[in-house]
Amino acid sequence: MSTPRRPAGGSGDRRPPRPARPRGEEPRPRAPRPRTPDPRRAAEARRAAEPRRTADPRRPAARRPQRPAARPQQRAIRLADPRRRLRLVTGSLALVFAVFAGRLVQLQLLDSDALAAAAGANKYVQAVLPAERGSITAADGTVLATSVDAYDVTADPTMLTPEAAHLPDAPEQAAALLAPILGQPKEKLAAALHLNPKNPKSQYALLAPRQTPEVKGQIADLRSTLTKQADSAACRGQKAMLGKPAEQGGRQFLDGTCANPLAGIFWDESTRRSYPAGGLAANLVGFVNSEGVGTGGLELQYQQQLAGVAGKSTYASAGGRRVATAGGSRQDPVPGTDLRLTIDPDIQWAAQRAITDQVSNAGAEKGYVIVQDVRTGQVLAMATSPGFNPNQLSSARPEQLGNAALQDAYEPGSTAKLMTMAAVLDTGKATWDTHVTVPNTLQRSDRVFHDDVDHETWYLTLAGVLAKSSNIGTIEAAETLGNTQAESNQVLGGYLQKFGIGQPTGLGFPGETRGILAKPESWSGSQQFTIPFGQGLSVNALQATSVFSTIANGGVRVAPGLLAGTTGPDGKYTPAPAGAQTRVVTEATAKTLTEMLESVVTDEQGTGTKAQIPGYRVAGKTGTANRVDPKTGKYSGYTASFIGFAPADQPRVTVSCVIQDPVNGHFGGQLCGPVFKQVMEFALKSLRVQPSGSEAPNLPVEWKP
Repeated sequence: MSTPRRPAGGSGDRRPPRPARPRGEEPRPRAPRPRTPDPRRAAEARRAAEPRRTADPRRPAARRPQRPAARPQQRAIRLADPRRRLRLVTGSLALVFAVFAGRLVQLQLLDSDALAAAAGANKYVQAVLPAERGSITAADGTVLATSVDAYDVTADPTMLTPEAAHLPDAPEQAAALLAPILGQPKEKLAAALHLNPKNPKSQYALLAPRQTPEVKGQIADLRSTLTKQADSAACRGQKAMLGKPAEQGGRQFLDGTCANPLAGIFWDESTRRSYPAGGLAANLVGFVNSEGVGTGGLELQYQQQLAGVAGKSTYASAGGRRVATAGGSRQDPVPGTDLRLTIDPDIQWAAQRAITDQVSNAGAEKGYVIVQDVRTGQVLAMATSPGFNPNQLSSARPEQLGNAALQDAYEPGSTAKLMTMAAVLDTGKATWDTHVTVPNTLQRSDRVFHDDVDHETWYLTLAGVLAKSSNIGTIEAAETLGNTQAESNQVLGGYLQKFGIGQPTGLGFPGETRGILAKPESWSGSQQFTIPFGQGLSVNALQATSVFSTIANGGVRVAPGLLAGTTGPDGKYTPAPAGAQTRVVTEATAKTLTEMLESVVTDEQGTGTKAQIPGYRVAGKTGTANRVDPKTGKYSGYTASFIGFAPADQPRVTVSCVIQDPVNGHFGGQLCGPVFKQVMEFALKSLRVQPSGSEAPNLPVEWKP
């Protein structure tokens, strides 16, 4: 048998030895270590351990004595386990992310095609923001061309399909309503309102650009009326039946009174070109086309500067309408540059009135007047008749839209004799009082030359040749320029080029002609004798005017100018550079020529007496030339002209007048002399030019043999 163990407690009281466990018997479980007893649990355990007694029916049941209630024990406060909360939050987030991931998979993979198709009804559209076009003003700030508020009438063709509008012919109905308002054929509008087969998803069609606020108001009122009519109680029943089966009274289309064919018509803010001065300087200013692009005159020449730089806007569109809350981007446009011209509006008005009246009185095809400042070369007026009103382009004929003063090339006739006399005097070949014998006819080459009137032999001074405008006397003077005819041609041709003949004026005006001047070595047998008196070469009116301004300016040619300056988008004004200066003849030659030109106006035998202005000395020259018909290329009719400057003693202004193909008369002194006088008088008063302080020299025009 095994020896009993000694208790671990030491040498105190000894416990009795445990009985030996029979071999093969399982060991008893070891008693747990005693804990502090809970009174309530101990009592409950005792009651459960007591054997239940069977009640004796013969003895009354003894009453169990009441025990005092146990005192409640305070429960210890224990903190919750944070790991449980973390697990709960982590699980919730994982669930949310799983839902999002599932939705993304659905949108990106499963429903991507359907969503892409639905995006066609709600997408971003990029629109061009047109820049405000620069204005054109006269020298004093009078507005000649500007931009005003307007509206581009547009449409969304996708809203006018039978399915969208519930009308079988919505484009045709809309076109019929818009045609009288927009002034366009309804067939053209209907074609624009139908879907474009090449781009069936396009939601934009431009019907009429740059319409007035009145036009926009008419369309808005009409669309509002149709909308109210379509929303009436009588129409709600029809709309409720849309899309239902036929056996249930369903409808596919609406009655005309319950549908609004203008629901797909819109308008965008824009600008429209306006010309507040009407036809004043219209042939010079020009015009724009229906797209607002310069098409004629200065509007075309300065198109890039006037147009500015367009901006752009990106916005969300749904059903043809802008979604303001969907965001977008915007790049603002840069306004165009403003132009200030050298034109004086008062002088321009006087010139237009004078030439318009005379063209009508003479039954002429057309005419033009130019007024130029002799010191600066600036053009103060450039008037053409017939003119046009750029606000009413549809009523103008094509031949009225140009600027004939710069675009017509015509033979100047006797006004060109000034350049021949300048060459003769400047080279010292003759003086103003050189005697010239002028026969009635003159044989040269294969031609016989005459003056405008039959006469006996004239005995004229060189001043008299110019005053009486003798072709024969001019030919004789030109022949003195060289020892041979070829040499004379070279000398005269050189002076013509220095005066600017056959060369651009420098304005750069669209369609401007540089004239026609062959090289001297190429002059034909007749040209070498007709060019000295102004036939066989061609000029534009500004070139001819500049010749006289050169003499008035002491022999110095100043390049003509039309632009006074520009104002950029930043508001800064930049003056235009001054015109280039070139000396053509000496100052002494210019002074002599001025006195010779005065004889044309003051002498009773002169051809320009109708150009006299009381109080002012006037120097000028008449011109009457055979006119080349531009249609046939043959001579037909006449070109009448007069060019002069005043005051002759202190020149300030040059005025030229040209009338093409007159019927009632054809001499330049008779037709253009009065026009010159009317315009020059007005210009001198407008510019407050002092009257002349001396008398004209009245150079003798004849000599006695």
